[in-house]
Amino acid sequence: MKPRILIADDEVSIRRVITLLLKEEGYEVKAVENGKEVVETLFSFNPDVVLLDYQMPVMNGAEAFEEIKKVRPEQTVIFVTAFGSISLAVDAVKKGAYDFIEKPFDNDNLLLKIKRAIEHCRMQGEIRLLKTRLQANTSPSIIGANRGLKQIIAQVKRVAETNATVLIHGESGTGKELIAKAVHTYSNRAGKPFIAVNCGAIPLSLMESELFGYEKGAFTDAKETKAGTFEQANGGTLFLDEIGELPMDAQVKLLRVLEDRKITRIGGKKVIPVDVRIIAATNRTLEEEVQKGNFRLDLLYRLNVFTVTLPPLRERKEDIPLLVDHFIAKYNQTLNLSIHTLSREAMEKITAYNWPGNVRDLENAIQSSMILSPDGTIRTEHLPLRVKGYEQMESILTPQNDGNNIREINAQVEKELILETLKKYNFSRTLTAEALNISRKTLFNKMKRYKIDS
Repeated sequence: MKPRILIADDEVSIRRVITLLLKEEGYEVKAVENGKEVVETLFSFNPDVVLLDYQMPVMNGAEAFEEIKKVRPEQTVIFVTAFGSISLAVDAVKKGAYDFIEKPFDNDNLLLKIKRAIEHCRMQGEIRLLKTRLQANTSPSIIGANRGLKQIIAQVKRVAETNATVLIHGESGTGKELIAKAVHTYSNRAGKPFIAVNCGAIPLSLMESELFGYEKGAFTDAKETKAGTFEQANGGTLFLDEIGELPMDAQVKLLRVLEDRKITRIGGKKVIPVDVRIIAATNRTLEEEVQKGNFRLDLLYRLNVFTVTLPPLRERKEDIPLLVDHFIAKYNQTLNLSIHTLSREAMEKITAYNWPGNVRDLENAIQSSMILSPDGTIRTEHLPLRVKGYEQMESILTPQNDGNNIREINAQVEKELILETLKKYNFSRTLTAEALNISRKTLFNKMKRYKIDS
């Protein structure tokens, strides 16, 4: 890929000269006439180096530089200054600009500074990549000795080396976003943004503006231009979680982006190229959604290039002790606790439970149990009611263990589970239903049945 240079200068002749000079050297060049256009173009063009004139109308170089550093602190900027403004350029370098050059400039000197700036970008990118991969190699986030999970990790490393679109299947709480981050981390995009979007948590009316952005004045509340997640992820990875929740209108636009690699903001006419890797995830069977008319078949074909299917926790119970150790170490640090171990009985209960919410459910249970433990050991009485099992609820059973009593216990466990999950997600019905792997309608009916107020 050619290095990209964004030129900002209000003098047409200078823009033309620099553009021709850099294009002859093999650079991809875009020229604008003020600082405001620099900020608006930053994510769509994704420049390696910004060549920024100091004196410009609308928004001068210093103001534009401040805005650039807010949204892209790592952006490499070279200031172009008129005679007598060197002190201003030196001050900008102290604030994070890479270099400056004084007008009238020597062509060879300009090319040398650009070349050095590109090399600086390359080295910084390699450093970020190495740091990210080092963190990935030492991170215990993907925990497990299960053979199937190990095979998945090996697949992730292989597909990460390509730009293939990845579709991740798995129940809620199995770690789909962790796998998506791993693909990004092991790829050559690791130094670029990883943007995650939960398609099931965004109102339908806001979905398109969230993905594609909007222009100022596009609708009543559009007070300023906003880049969508495609632009924010430019050069990196866009993770579309719960892709099966995407409305049909947005599916059509997403398909077009996957085909053309271009987007248009709502209310805008400008076509903006984007270089984004798509990773999608779902807890639904998309083939069934296609048959129901809820999902486009052509979009499924575009997404289903490389598929990763994550097993539920109940199918890899040998990983539970490893995960428990990991969560204890994690929350000892973040919650300032000193939990050392679990009793044998508590571990047996945890291992026997089927964990309908998978790893996320286990993590929540361990966290709450740690808080309840007074002496450094998690015991059975510290576990959530649903994990303890029926043996721990004998006190509320009548002498006759008939079917009605069992149903009452089941209802009590279910009610507690729903309440715990609602509290965890601040009574968001969408997120609670997702965590419990049930529909919003089912959740609403159960809340009504158990008289749970939201």
